[in-house]
Amino acid sequence: MTETPFVPSFDDDASAGRKLAVICSKGNLDMVYPGLILANAALGEGVETHLFFTFWGFDIITKDTMDKLKFTFVGNTAMHLPGHSDRGIHHMLGAIPGATAAATKMMRKQIADLDVPEVPEFLDILHGSGAYMWACRMSADMNKLTEADLYDGIDGIISASDFIEKTDGAQLLFV
Repeated sequence: MTETPFVPSFDDDASAGRKLAVICSKGNLDMVYPGLILANAALGEGVETHLFFTFWGFDIITKDTMDKLKFTFVGNTAMHLPGHSDRGIHHMLGAIPGATAAATKMMRKQIADLDVPEVPEFLDILHGSGAYMWACRMSADMNKLTEADLYDGIDGIISASDFIEKTDGAQLLFV
């Protein structure tokens, strides 16, 4: 049987020298977790991992917003009732007062039911596991934020060019 390139290798040395760079650009509750989960998985495999928080992704690392992220189905054409993929929820229903609060509560419960930590705790886990976390200089300037306003585990506020230099040769994911 010959080895196929589509089957990953789980050898101990397979992760040596690998880097993953995740650009977190969205601060909605449903868009936060893909980047954090992928970063956590990479760290678990021994991959050097960098997260770059930019634009609305800044809500993930801003102390005033990181534990208040919301979920809305407005504009989300993939939104459907749990267990009913054929019964879509029209995004216009998001205009109903309380719809975002209800959708956020539902998603938080589903996440908690899977024992996935909330964002601040997840950041603590990533920080403790050795992830590098960078804040975008332009986004910080636009929002008039300093390092004091951000999650304590942030490694610094850097330019996009600096991030590119730090992650030279990395696999890049844009979330």
